Amino acid sequence: MEDGWQAKKLEAEITIFYNDAKSAKAIAQAVSPDNFKAPSGLYIKTEKKNNSVWTHIKCKRELQTFIATIDDLLFSISTAEKTLKTARKIE
Repeated sequence: MEDGWQAKKLEAEITIFYNDAKSAKAIAQAVSPDNFKAPSGLYIKTEKKNNSVWTHIKCKRELQTFIATIDDLLFSISTAEKTLKTARKIE
């Protein structure tokens, strides 16, 4: 292990539950552009399922990339949640 740890494939499924389908849809739409920007060796799919946001991540790159991807996703979801909360206060 010199520069980084390499695995054949790392996978994660992350599900975050919301009180209603409308919130889940807004959050999923906010982070779904990540589905299309993934570099080679990295697969990310996010979608709304009922009152939840479900993300599946597959990584054939370094462990650091896998961890950074999950961190970026959770940060993006947190930002979308804060934005949604602020927008609802303005309405």
